[in-house]
Amino acid sequence: MKNLGVPFFCAVLLAAGLQGCGAGNSIISTEPYFTSKSEPWRRQSEIACLNSRPMARASFIRDHAGARARSGLGAPKVCGAVRPLEVSATAGGAIALEPRAILRCPMVPVLDGWARDVVQPAAFRAFGEPVVSLKVISSYSCRPRNNKPGARLSEHGYANAIDIASFRLASGRVVKVEHGWRSGGPDQGFLRQVHKRACDHFATVLGPDADRHHYNHFHLDLARHGKSGGKHYCR
Repeated sequence: MKNLGVPFFCAVLLAAGLQGCGAGNSIISTEPYFTSKSEPWRRQSEIACLNSRPMARASFIRDHAGARARSGLGAPKVCGAVRPLEVSATAGGAIALEPRAILRCPMVPVLDGWARDVVQPAAFRAFGEPVVSLKVISSYSCRPRNNKPGARLSEHGYANAIDIASFRLASGRVVKVEHGWRSGGPDQGFLRQVHKRACDHFATVLGPDADRHHYNHFHLDLARHGKSGGKHYCR
């Protein structure tokens, strides 16, 4: 991977039928859309996941995780994954993802474990019923962090992140991050618990207390923090 800089931004403008980036006298912007760098661990960890059990078993991809492989994502080469997966359910198929999420392989079993071992028990304790679906407001998206032009490529650009806005229970009740985080009731207790315990599973966990960009959802990803990649960033 390489720093895309201005050339990538120009390509975006030209594809949209716009002029600029030094072509002629009408310069729209000289700021790169996003930057990126070579990180071999991404490909290595994804291939290791795809070749491991149970991910290597077709039955897991097809049934257990509600996932199916996609041939490509139609994005610049720096974005995407080796073998992106379209995931319609997690927790062994017990919890639907609405809409389906596009994720790289390592995200699938980690999301599955969090949903099964953290979300479901917390829901039974708080509400006496299970979660049946998660509202996904972002998964794969080839864009800079927080949509800020010139920033580093988001983990969403690598299909290495998912944003969850709400949890729907079996009764139809919807627990929203935006409204429940500071509600003071059972919704708050549930949301605080699943957010806190997500830090045991994901490398990055961001919620409403992180910054203004995450006021209405949980951001979960498997970025590498620190030289060894063993650190977690949770807010």
